[in-house]
Amino acid sequence: MRLQDYWGIGPKTSERLTEALGTERAVAAIESADVRALVDAGLHRGRATRILRRANGEAGMDVLATGDARSVYDDLLALAADAALTAHAADRIRVMTPLLDRDAVEDRLDRVVAARDAWADLDETDREAVEAAFAAYDEADGSDLAAVETAVALREAGLTADPFADVRGSIDPAGGLDGDDIEIAAGADAELDRLRDRLAAARDLTDSAFDVLESVRDGSLRDFEALEAATIDHVARETGVEPATVRATAPDEALDAADFVSATLRDLVVELEDAVDERQAAVAADVRERLGGEAGADPTGEGDDASGGDTTVARAAAAVSEAAFLLSLGRFAAENGHVRPTPVDDGIAVRGARNPFLAGEIQPVSYGVGSHSLADASGVASADAPPTGDRVSVLTGANSGGKTTLLETLCAVALLASMGLPVPADAAEVGTFDRIVFHRRHASFNAGVLESTLKSVVPPLVAEGRTLMLVDEFEAITEPGRAADLLNGLVTLTVDRGALGVYVTHLAEDLSPLPDAARIDGIFAEGLTNDLDLRVDYQPRFETVGKSTPEFIVSRLVANAGDRGVRAGFEHLAGAVGEEAVQRTLSDAEWAADDD
Repeated sequence: MRLQDYWGIGPKTSERLTEALGTERAVAAIESADVRALVDAGLHRGRATRILRRANGEAGMDVLATGDARSVYDDLLALAADAALTAHAADRIRVMTPLLDRDAVEDRLDRVVAARDAWADLDETDREAVEAAFAAYDEADGSDLAAVETAVALREAGLTADPFADVRGSIDPAGGLDGDDIEIAAGADAELDRLRDRLAAARDLTDSAFDVLESVRDGSLRDFEALEAATIDHVARETGVEPATVRATAPDEALDAADFVSATLRDLVVELEDAVDERQAAVAADVRERLGGEAGADPTGEGDDASGGDTTVARAAAAVSEAAFLLSLGRFAAENGHVRPTPVDDGIAVRGARNPFLAGEIQPVSYGVGSHSLADASGVASADAPPTGDRVSVLTGANSGGKTTLLETLCAVALLASMGLPVPADAAEVGTFDRIVFHRRHASFNAGVLESTLKSVVPPLVAEGRTLMLVDEFEAITEPGRAADLLNGLVTLTVDRGALGVYVTHLAEDLSPLPDAARIDGIFAEGLTNDLDLRVDYQPRFETVGKSTPEFIVSRLVANAGDRGVRAGFEHLAGAVGEEAVQRTLSDAEWAADDD
């Protein structure tokens, strides 16, 4: 396959990858979603990520039908990547895409939920040990020895059940661990690193033996013995090898000075090669001993496993890489209280859902459209149990009441579920969607914005397949009367196309009668806190029009006005919105403050 056949790779990018990796390696990197290889080849990480997403999940990327849906998707993967235990696991997370096959979704959910439970079951000491092992694995760039060390740490922490059985099997002595096949990377053993550095320096000197001779030859040297001593001192200084060791490798007899220098360097290289091999064998033997195997033993007698030639250590490396990916996702789910969503045919519903992008104390909410069972078995008050059967809801209510946040929460839940990941809720039922249309409020009152908005939300709505519509405040982009007409049309079109939708608006009272499959819900402001902040119940009240309650805002302005004239102006507005309600709000706030 040509590099330019992949999405996002033009002539210049193709040339860069070919120069850095070669075509075959570049294709392999793309097919295996190896972000690191593309970044090392000179691509920006964001560009490499986008290329790999399309290469490995182009159909899934089509689920993201709008720019706002893609933004939520990017932000979710960034959050998950922050919980990654290795850099490669983070890269793999960043290139995940929605899965269109229900079996694939369920398979990943099985493994991630098991990883979540495994992480949650670890005590603090074992978690720190696992994190340290993966950090060392990362620092060693995923070497075979680091993989084995990490596999040991995972086993000792008790991570041996599914989905980590492959890790256990890869380091089982009965599987035929052969230490001679272990690649001991730089940084794994300090003594081996020193020996390797000395060997490299000696080889460099051997390649330039004539230059060494010129360096030690000096007019002040009186005889051949002086030249021998100068050679030994120079070689010891340049390689870091003890002078006695260099002297021991020097020939007893030499034809001339050049022969002496060449023989000394040649024999020193052999000596150091033996030392490196010996140290490497000792480190490998130590690994085998830690694993409980017999030094040098290969019970299979073949050196390769039965699966096609990879050594057990190579299997350990692959198993640890997969474990890092799954455990990273499990860690993300466990630390944020995510649960496994239940698949449904035609609906999305959550109980106790939380927006994943908000920090601090968050009021969980329950909501849903389409068919689901949370309404019948919610375990909470009926007012908080999302109704079932309605295909569209129109969400109304107070400014700063969390309506857009609820849309974003539903979008995040749908996207996480589509990728086979647990979701931020106490319970969730999520269908499979071919397209997710999320459109945030973009306040710009002109025909161009209206046209671009309609062009972004209508085509995916009328396309074949199942669509989830999450659209915020059409009145922000056209005059209110016409916005109500458009919203009526979109609600009707959503029902007619068999889609599901949640539409946010302040124009509920201006809407024509909605289809039977649609309802109106509301979010209510309940007053002011003792700090004069708006107090909102973020849980929507079903089949109830929400109120903006401007008297709360005016009350706050009256209370905070320092200038007498400005206060008088706000008091005039209080009369317009209901002076009695404003005074009652101020009294409640003062009472709350006195009570504290």
